[in-house]
Amino acid sequence: MFPMKNTILVAASALALSACGSGSSGGGARDHLRVVGSSTVYPFASLIAENTVKAAGIKAPVIESTGTGAGMKLFCAGVGIAHPDVEMASRRMKASEYEDCAKNGVKDVVEIQIGLDGIAFAEATGGQDMKLSVADIYKALAANPFGKPNTAKNWNDVNPALPANPISVYGPPSTSGTRDALAELILTKGCESDPAMKALKDSDKDKHKKLCTEVRTDGAYVEQGENDNLIVQKIAANPKALGIFGFSFLEENMDKLKGVPVGGIAPTYQTVSDFSYPGARPLYIYVKAAHLKSIKGINEFAAEFAKNWGPDGALKGRGMVVAPEDVRTKAAGIVQSMTPLDPSELK
Repeated sequence: MFPMKNTILVAASALALSACGSGSSGGGARDHLRVVGSSTVYPFASLIAENTVKAAGIKAPVIESTGTGAGMKLFCAGVGIAHPDVEMASRRMKASEYEDCAKNGVKDVVEIQIGLDGIAFAEATGGQDMKLSVADIYKALAANPFGKPNTAKNWNDVNPALPANPISVYGPPSTSGTRDALAELILTKGCESDPAMKALKDSDKDKHKKLCTEVRTDGAYVEQGENDNLIVQKIAANPKALGIFGFSFLEENMDKLKGVPVGGIAPTYQTVSDFSYPGARPLYIYVKAAHLKSIKGINEFAAEFAKNWGPDGALKGRGMVVAPEDVRTKAAGIVQSMTPLDPSELK
């Protein structure tokens, strides 16, 4: 959800890389670092790639904005030069994704939290002055809210206090980590405002997930692919539409957009950093340990993140929300040791 425009980065397809050889180990002839994944993390990784080239003199990394989910599939597909070295993620790796990694020989994965972000709900500066609850959002966007087909056409069908305007929301696709976080942090919480839905999680987990996270497909919610800038453009031009994207994109476009409060709390740097905003979330990179010795630049790339993720670092200037000090200290230790994650901690 972010266009590739960095001058030092080049586009490369998996097909082109596979021509270099796939291999069963991290060895091979590839002379550059390959990073895939989250469009939210993409601008931060691009900045770090620039800095790493300058500081370490490595060849420019290839950064691909594929979305977190699609990136995980590429990352976990195998070990060797045909496969990515680093995954960018706007939510934590799932246990099922780790299992896919392990099946394909990717057994040592290093997890590094690089900062924070928020799932921002936004509208044009001349918009409707929306104020939503997680229940409002769930009722508006769920395919079958509380088990019944969604018939809401206007916002006031969801909540009489909201405007009598059509529900029109531009947001991320199912491959996006932002979409996953939307489901977990907002939709599920709105769904579980109904005690029966909350109880369903214990009696029928699959049905609970379907009813609480499946998004309607009748046009009220419009997927915009992996391009947050396109969502920005759409809602800036339509004062009756809302958009959903990473907080950093809202912060970059405050001249034409404004954040929509959720549960009475607006998305701001402070509310994301203290997690009082309901859509606050951590950001990660995942490193393939089997590639550390054979692909030049991985250690340097990770170390450059650590140098720049603090209160005075370049990432804050790019729009990333700085993680708490204890989180940064733990992550810096992982960067130094490259200790693989414990898969039992994943959900």
